[in-house]
Amino acid sequence: MMRQYELVERVRAYDPAADEDLLNRAYVFTMKAHGAQLRASGDPYFSHPIEVAGILTEYRLDSATITTALLHDTVEDTVATMDQIEDLFGAEVAKLVDGVTKLSKLELRSEVNREAENFRKLLLAMSDDIRVLLVKLADRLHNMRTLRFLNKAEKRQRIAIETMEIYAPLAERLGMRRIKDELEDLAFAELNSEAHESVTKRLQFLRDQAGDMVDRITNELRQTMQEAGIPATILGREKKAYAVWRKMERDNVAFEQLSDIVAFRIVVDSVPDCYRALGVVHGRYRMVPGRFKDYISTPKGNGYRSLHTTVIGPVRQRTEVQIRTSEMHDVAEFGVAAHWAYKQKVAGGATPHYRWLQELLEILEHAENPEEFLEHTKLAMFQDQVFCFTPKGDVIALPRGATPVDFAYAVHTEVGDSCVGAKINGRVLPLRTQLANGDQVEILRSANSKPDPNWESFAVTGRARSAIRRFIRNRERAEYIELGRSIAEKVFREAGHELTDAALGHVSKVLRLKSHDDLYHAIGMGQVTARQLLYTAFPGERRSRGKTAIGAINRVLPTWWRTSSDKGNGHAVPIRGLIPGMAVHHAPCCHPIPGDRIVGIVTRGKGVMIHTIDCASLEQFTEEDERWLDVKWDVSPDDDNVHVGRIRAIVINEPGGLSSLSSVIAKNLGNISNLRITNRDSHFFEMVVDIEVEDVKHLTNIITALRATPQINEVHRVRG
Repeated sequence: MMRQYELVERVRAYDPAADEDLLNRAYVFTMKAHGAQLRASGDPYFSHPIEVAGILTEYRLDSATITTALLHDTVEDTVATMDQIEDLFGAEVAKLVDGVTKLSKLELRSEVNREAENFRKLLLAMSDDIRVLLVKLADRLHNMRTLRFLNKAEKRQRIAIETMEIYAPLAERLGMRRIKDELEDLAFAELNSEAHESVTKRLQFLRDQAGDMVDRITNELRQTMQEAGIPATILGREKKAYAVWRKMERDNVAFEQLSDIVAFRIVVDSVPDCYRALGVVHGRYRMVPGRFKDYISTPKGNGYRSLHTTVIGPVRQRTEVQIRTSEMHDVAEFGVAAHWAYKQKVAGGATPHYRWLQELLEILEHAENPEEFLEHTKLAMFQDQVFCFTPKGDVIALPRGATPVDFAYAVHTEVGDSCVGAKINGRVLPLRTQLANGDQVEILRSANSKPDPNWESFAVTGRARSAIRRFIRNRERAEYIELGRSIAEKVFREAGHELTDAALGHVSKVLRLKSHDDLYHAIGMGQVTARQLLYTAFPGERRSRGKTAIGAINRVLPTWWRTSSDKGNGHAVPIRGLIPGMAVHHAPCCHPIPGDRIVGIVTRGKGVMIHTIDCASLEQFTEEDERWLDVKWDVSPDDDNVHVGRIRAIVINEPGGLSSLSSVIAKNLGNISNLRITNRDSHFFEMVVDIEVEDVKHLTNIITALRATPQINEVHRVRG
C-alpha cells in the first residue's frame, strides 16, 4: 500500500503546484473514516481508495481528482456526510465525490435493470464532469485486480461481464488504452480462464523462441530513421491475451498466423515527420496491401491519431508499425487525461467535447426504459470503426457493419427521418448496404418521407435504432388514438348517443385513464372493448339491450357484408392513412388491398387485423362478438402506403417467358416485391408473385394484361 508521502510526491512530480495540504488531509480522513473495515482480501479497506488514487497518478490527474479518489467510498461506506466533505475539502471535490457516490446508491426494483440503471447514472454523472468517470474506471480497475478474493463465482462473473461490456468500452472511448487493455484482460481471465491461460502460455513460448527479436527489430527501425535524418524514439508493445484472443476469433485465424502480436511505435517530433517516416518505412520495406490506416487525417472518435501500416520486415518479419508524434502518443496512452497534461487543467473541470457522449445523452433522453438505453449504448460503443465521407468531405465515424441509415442519423436526426435512399461512391445502392472505409455517402431525402420500421433490422448504431424505435412508438400511439377515436364515434352513433367530453371524462375516470387520448389509445389497442366503452358511459344500456342487440352494434355479421356494399355505410370505421403494421395489420392469409370488402378483427394489445370478407380464417372468430369491427377503406391520392396483391402465374418455359411477365407488370405501373417459383417442369414454370399496387382495380388490370400475354398460360389472384 502506498504511503502518504509517496502519494504526495507522485502528484508533485508532474504537478509542482499541487495542493499538498489537500492531499494530506484527504489521506488521513479516509484512513480514519474507514477505520477497521476490511476488504474480501483481508486488507484494510482504506488500502482500496489509496490504490485507486495511485492508479490516477499514473495519468497525471489534478489534485481534486486524486482527492476524490481517496474519498470516493467514504460517504457510502462510512458515517461521513457530504456536508463534511464540502466543509473540509471544498465544493469542487464535494461535487466529484457526490457524482461517484450516486453511481452506487441504486434503489432498483429488480436485478434485471440494475446494470442498465447503473450505466444510466454513470453517463449522467460523467456528462457533468468527465473526472467522475475517470475515478470510477480506476475504482473498477482495482476491484478487478482483487476480483479473485470474492467467494461467490456468480458475483465474479457478473462483475466481469459488466466490466467487459461497459467499463472497458468506455475506457476505450476515452482513449484510456492502458486501463482498457487491463480491464479486458482481467475480465477475460475470469470469464474464460482456460482460453486466457492457453494464450498466455503461447505468448510466453513465443517470447522464449523469439529471443532478442523485438530488440533486433527496434534497433533496425531506429537505424533506418537515423539514416533518413529523422529524430525518433522506437517502442515495442506486446498485445494482451484478450486482444490476441479477440483477433483470433474475429479473423478466424490460428495463433501461428497472427503477425501483429507485437506492435512497434515510431514517435517523432511533428506531423510532417510522421509522413516522412512513413515514406521511409514504405521505401525500405514492402507494405502489406489493405493494412494502411491514416488516423491523423481522420482521427478516431476518442481523439486517437496515428499512422498504421504493416510491412514485411525488418528481419524479414511481418511487422505492424505505428507512427505518431509525442503528443499523439500521450493521447493514445492517457486519452482524455492527456488534456490535463497539455492544458494543465480543463477550466472548471468541464468535459471536453466528445460527439459520442452527446449521442448517448440523446439516446438516454428518448429511450423508453433503462434496458433499451443499455442495448443502444452498447451498440454505440463498438470499438471497430469505419470512416465515411459526406459529399462536402466531412468525416463520419461509424461502427463496422453500419449502413447508410446509420450514416444518415449520424449526420442529423432530421436527415435520418427524411431518408429515402443513398448514393455510395456515386451509385444508388440499397439502404441495407454495409459501408466500407473511405466510402462517400450522399443521403437522398424527401420531405414526405418517414422512417421505415424495417430499418431497425439492419441499423447497427444506437442513435439510429433509438430514433427508429422512437418514431415507431410515437406513430403507433398516434394511430391507435386515431383508430380508437373512430371506434368510439361509431359505437356512440349506432347507440344513438353523442360523443361528448363529459361522457368520455366519466369513462376515463372509471377506467383510471389520465386523458381522452389514453382512452382512445386503449380502445384502439383492444384493451377497452366497444361494449365496455358503451356500458361505462351509459350504464342503462346494459339493462335495456340484450347480448344480441349490443352484438349488432359492435359487429356486422358476415352475411351482411355478402349482401351489401361498403359504399355509403356511415357506421364503418375508416382506416385512411393508417400504416399497415402499426395500429392496423393486413392479414397474411388473404392480402386485403383497397377495393376489397373488408372486416376488422380486434386483437388485444395489437390493434386491428384487416381481412377480406370471404377469408376462410374468419370462421374461427364466429363466436367472439367483441372482436368484430365494421371497417372500410378510405384511401386518398395523397396516401403513399404500399399495398401488396398476390398472384399465381403459370409461364411457358421458353426464352423471354419471365421477361414478358415482368415487362407487363412494369408497363402497368406495378412493382414486383417478391417472386417465388413453386413448381417447374420442362414445359412450364409455376410461380407466386407479390406485386405492389394501388388497389384492386390496379391489380385486376395487371392480371387482365398478363392473361393476354402469349407466354403466360394462366394467372389468377391468390390468398395467403
